[in-house]
Amino acid sequence: MLSLLSTISSPHGDSTDRLVHQFARALSLRIDHLTTHLISPSLFSSNEDTLQSSYLSLNKVTPFLRFAHLTANQAILEAIDGHRSIHIFDFDTSHGVQWPPFLQDIAERSDPSSPPSIRITGTGTDLDVLHRTGDRLQAFANSLGLRFQFHPLYLPTTNPDTTTSCLNSSFQLRPGETLAVNCVLFLHKLLKDSSSDDPACKLVAFLHAVKAMNPVVVTVAEREASHNSPIFLRRFMEALDHYTAVFESLEATLPPKSPERLEVEQVWLGREIEDMIGREGEGRKERHERFEWWEGVMRDRGFSSLPLSPFALSQAKLLLRLHYPSEGYQLQMSKNSLFLGWQHKPLFSVSSWH
Repeated sequence: MLSLLSTISSPHGDSTDRLVHQFARALSLRIDHLTTHLISPSLFSSNEDTLQSSYLSLNKVTPFLRFAHLTANQAILEAIDGHRSIHIFDFDTSHGVQWPPFLQDIAERSDPSSPPSIRITGTGTDLDVLHRTGDRLQAFANSLGLRFQFHPLYLPTTNPDTTTSCLNSSFQLRPGETLAVNCVLFLHKLLKDSSSDDPACKLVAFLHAVKAMNPVVVTVAEREASHNSPIFLRRFMEALDHYTAVFESLEATLPPKSPERLEVEQVWLGREIEDMIGREGEGRKERHERFEWWEGVMRDRGFSSLPLSPFALSQAKLLLRLHYPSEGYQLQMSKNSLFLGWQHKPLFSVSSWH
């Protein structure tokens, strides 16, 4: 059956064709692992330049990252309003595409003769990428006349122990600084396999350390999906349901032969699907949970939700209208949080906490 699916599906067909193609490739990897008991190399192995290109294409051709970044930025802007010395601890900074709009907003709100001080500590697993990100952000902040510093913090892996220890030992808050913590598509990386005794133990330790730092706001953005079940069939069906909506949204908003869509689906989304379907146990990294799960974890750790403002909703609507004009994308404000979905299927959520 898998051989037949691989033969008749194509990365260049309609959304169903392309989805079947990606899932068939991931299932092939899974079968190889089950029959050889070896960890097969990734079918989507890519160098850093290819991954960077696919990430930037994802940010351009879909609203998902920009929605998460702009909504989190608005929550931070409102929480730090009136403060003169601001420090943002940004987890998994990557290429820093979240921060130019934020710096632009700060510049527009500030007195040019006396702008606030902005520091960003950005974490990542590639120090060269972080340094290049810092250089770009520094040059942009200079062009706006802002007082700005970027501090790269290297995390050798997404190992939760490493993350929490770096937070405790390597981060320094200067006297008088107001702290905001940004966790956009990051917290799920701290989860362990849900079949383990305590899958959230490292996440809980991380949140405990964050709370001890007393930030004015913690922004959280995650996929609205449950991809951490130890039961393969359940995880498979959840992934199929989620990515069906994602691929349909790409089908509706991009031309049939879009090279950017092909890159996003083959490289970025393909790697995610491979991880969820082709891997098992601690070999899996994409461990998404729904908002209700994250809400329970945050409240259990003593955090209270900060309602997102009506302006955050208006801003998200404007983003969709200007750059992604399709009636299929839908926004919903619920439980003080904002959800972006496709055709009544929520796909991403953003919330803020203190």
